[in-house]
Amino acid sequence: MKQILNILIFLFLFLQSAFSANVDTIFSRANHEYTNEMYTNAIEDYHLVIQNGVESAELYFNLGNAYFKTNDIPSAVLYYEKAKKLKPTDEDINFNLNVANTQIVDKIEPIPELFLKKWWRSIYNIFNADTWAIVSVVGFILFFVLLAFYLLSKYIVIRKSAFYTGLIVLFLTLFTFTIALQKYNILKHKKEAIVFVPTITVKSSPNQNSVDLFVIHEGAKVRILEKVGNWNEIKIANGSVGWLPAEALKDI
Repeated sequence: MKQILNILIFLFLFLQSAFSANVDTIFSRANHEYTNEMYTNAIEDYHLVIQNGVESAELYFNLGNAYFKTNDIPSAVLYYEKAKKLKPTDEDINFNLNVANTQIVDKIEPIPELFLKKWWRSIYNIFNADTWAIVSVVGFILFFVLLAFYLLSKYIVIRKSAFYTGLIVLFLTLFTFTIALQKYNILKHKKEAIVFVPTITVKSSPNQNSVDLFVIHEGAKVRILEKVGNWNEIKIANGSVGWLPAEALKDI
């Protein structure tokens, strides 16, 4: 029985290694095709990597670049946005996304943010959710180490230092844990999408015969508020709200 288990473990590790090697080969081939201006081939191979369950900021960024080179701006915006979700402060991703956004028709002015909200966003976007979670775990471990020093040390100076340092560490840990939890909830519940039809009219309700509100064009980013049948209630950066058919959008 033990021998069979060992064989199964070996086969699993072998197949996993072979799978990883195959994905790495496809990704390298796609990068080579992109470098040699074979953008259509590169796009196909990048999608093949995604179909194998791989997700990374670099992969989405490269795919966005390939789409941009073929002048498919909506797809470029979509994959730059996907890359930004994983690495929100990456300068290259943000720069290329801004360049792509200059190529779309709609220039939607966002609602001005309060200073505190801007400050929170700048802190919030330093790391992704996983990194903030790791920082929180390290903080909790450090807090319990300091707690042990406070409870076990015979020296007043060490106990005082451990007590006050522990309070600071606990506060910072709770702060980072709050950020990690918020980022996780936003990634799970906040749905955003890119418009993928040349021109479409946003409706007042989920019905083709409802009142026309405003027109939006391909490449525009929207937030999905609610889904009713095959209709999505959307909100754009300036605060305007309306309904669009689900097939007009691709989720970020």
